Amino acid sequence: MGNRVTRGDFEWVYTEQPHTQRRKEILAKYPEIKTLMGPDPHLKWIVSGMVFVQFLACYLVKDLSWKWIFFWAYAFGGCINHSLTLAIHDISHNVAFGNKQAKWNRWFAVFANLPIGIPYSASFKKYHIDHHRYLGGDSLDVDIPTDFEGWFFCTPLRKLLWLFLQPLFYSLRPLYVNPKAITRMEIFNALVQFSIDLIIYYLWGLKPIIYLIAGTILCMGLHPISGHFIAEHYMFLKGYETYSYYGPLNWLTFNVGYHMEHHDFPSIPGCRLPMVKKIAAEYYDNLPHHQSWIRVLWDFVFDDTIGPYSRVKRLCKLAKES
Repeated sequence: MGNRVTRGDFEWVYTEQPHTQRRKEILAKYPEIKTLMGPDPHLKWIVSGMVFVQFLACYLVKDLSWKWIFFWAYAFGGCINHSLTLAIHDISHNVAFGNKQAKWNRWFAVFANLPIGIPYSASFKKYHIDHHRYLGGDSLDVDIPTDFEGWFFCTPLRKLLWLFLQPLFYSLRPLYVNPKAITRMEIFNALVQFSIDLIIYYLWGLKPIIYLIAGTILCMGLHPISGHFIAEHYMFLKGYETYSYYGPLNWLTFNVGYHMEHHDFPSIPGCRLPMVKKIAAEYYDNLPHHQSWIRVLWDFVFDDTIGPYSRVKRLCKLAKES
């Protein structure tokens, strides 16, 4: 993609995020899109199957050598775990059981969390609301890198290291940028997670635990699927802050690549986002988008005009809680 701009700071804008107005325009022209909203009846069964596959894998890897533990963690288990984090993303929008069963969605997210090895789902939900409500919001959207990240990780080698350390930054950045009180659901999430970890350790030893956690860390770091972290909101073209990806890895990631569509309609489950693009084609077909997450990672590392600073930021007023 061309028309890039070298910058030593974030791209500050003084307009509202674009998705609210786009949503109004699209719904006015295509009200049938409202029929796509609501729970995905298949999601709970797909996620349950993935969880049980990982538990079976824990049994199968318990006697493997360490090199094969890490190989299968990266090549197989981590892919499932990363996919489960994106299922949790969908579930955070109440698309497993619907808005009327919000608690069921929270509990099911804790279940989906089990193979990830570390508690994640409740904290993700708490901060992901802000990512949609205050997209690019200074000190509110913790998806935005810190000034230190933008300043320090500015060379190819450092950006490569930054990609590898993404799980660390994603877990610690909220505590620095926008710390929030620990919730009861986060405590419940942690108690359930560590109890299952202990049971697995008691039954099959340490290797399955390492298999699960290493897979999570490795595949949320330098891995093809992790290209979505960069592809979604890093400004490859000046003036565009959200990008979709229409490649084959959407099949493994609950269509998280349809990210422009998702931010326009966060209550539509991933399985129906391609229908949004099909119905309102003129709103999406001419937007810049990605076809390869691997290419995204390559460009991020080796193009000196792209880095952690390549994000749109804005000042947002806090919405009143209802």
